[in-house]
Amino acid sequence: MAVLAAAVGIVVRPGPVDGWLDALTGEPARTTPAPAPTTPEPTPTPVLVAAEADGSVPDVAAVKAALDPLVNAKALGPTVHIQVLDVASDTILYERNPTKPTTPASTTKVLTAATVLAARGAAYRLETRVVAGSAPGEVVIVGGGDATMAVFEDDKDLFPGAARLDDLAAQVKKALGGVKPTRVLVDTTLFEGPETAPGWDSWDVSPGGQVARIQSLMTNAGRIEPVHNEFGGDPRFADPALSAGKLFAKMIAAPQGSVKRGTAPGRAVDAPPSAEPGGTWTPGAELGRVQSPPLVQVVDWMLQQSDNVLAEVLGRQVALAAGKEASFAGAAEAMAEKLAELGLPSDQAKLFDASGLSNRNGITPELLVETLELAAGGAQPALGNIFNGLPVAGWSGTLETRFATPSANATAQGVVRAKTGSLSGVNTLAGVLVTRDRRVLVFAIMAKGGPDATAARAAIDKVAARLVDCGC
Repeated sequence: MAVLAAAVGIVVRPGPVDGWLDALTGEPARTTPAPAPTTPEPTPTPVLVAAEADGSVPDVAAVKAALDPLVNAKALGPTVHIQVLDVASDTILYERNPTKPTTPASTTKVLTAATVLAARGAAYRLETRVVAGSAPGEVVIVGGGDATMAVFEDDKDLFPGAARLDDLAAQVKKALGGVKPTRVLVDTTLFEGPETAPGWDSWDVSPGGQVARIQSLMTNAGRIEPVHNEFGGDPRFADPALSAGKLFAKMIAAPQGSVKRGTAPGRAVDAPPSAEPGGTWTPGAELGRVQSPPLVQVVDWMLQQSDNVLAEVLGRQVALAAGKEASFAGAAEAMAEKLAELGLPSDQAKLFDASGLSNRNGITPELLVETLELAAGGAQPALGNIFNGLPVAGWSGTLETRFATPSANATAQGVVRAKTGSLSGVNTLAGVLVTRDRRVLVFAIMAKGGPDATAARAAIDKVAARLVDCGC
């Protein structure tokens, strides 16, 4: 992983985060930056602050003295699992219950991001296709797992640059020519098994919750309106695939009552069905297709918004890449195998979903820290893309309003990039930061049993902020 230079005191800084420090000092980049996504989010680099010189490895005893009172805070509850590591020297600075699994909540998404980027690559795109059905005028929309697909161009504010259902409909209408659409079938056979995971409570699923039933065809991650709510419910369709099919049928002027579940005919290589009198209808011929933005952008959205639906469809991509069934169980198995393939301690994760919504998941701080260290070290370039999507303290995503109170926490604004996690009685944070001595640290803080979620989050933020300010 990370290494020290032969000369004493000269630190080889980890790959992806090296660019953060260079951008702040005007030094030339030492590594090739990750390719920019097609529709990039504004880069947070200008608000990442660091001191002027690389410092020595933090003193373990000093870190312990600084963190012990904070980790013992009542707000965090009786059980805290934590590990902090200096990336360049591969030195563990602080830990408590580091190899004991605990409920990770949405920090699970760090593993989902790492495994899907390793399995598919940053440039991979998800496709939604429409093919000719078995009878003239019948069309089949085939779900390819792109949950980011918008309905209309105006939906672009939710997932900028996403594929659009209206664009797909326009292609199909053109391909059909004079053939009148008579029926719309919705093919969701790409995903298998239950549509909700073990450990999900009934109220987790919309209309009141933060997730839809997981299907291979949906628009706006199943949302009824293209709006993301940080807190409270995100109203979503009860059956996202059929709802998308009905929207599509309306766009191509097919009867609404004709929309049903079905399976696409075998894929044909012939030309699209002819609209001329006496022309031949070719079952399986492609009538249109749209593609998602590159996978790296989808991962960014998943991490920034902590979108549970996106996490689940990305987990299924890990399964598909491994030749396994695209289900909750298949994704969990494939993610564990990919973690082991990356040299990470996969036995330290017990997964029932890819989003962290399941209260049955168990992950150790050590696994999260080693995953982030691997991503920061540059040995696995695809994994470095994780840092593009991690929310920045006081600036973006689920950390936009964090690190504000108490005022001492504000020292970490713009410096900490981390994935949040929250379930009833569970509060977690895992990410990367730069200390005042310009040391890059990765950390995972996982608290369980705190009586008040707001107080627990502030207490976790205080730990990260102390590391930023400490230097130690």
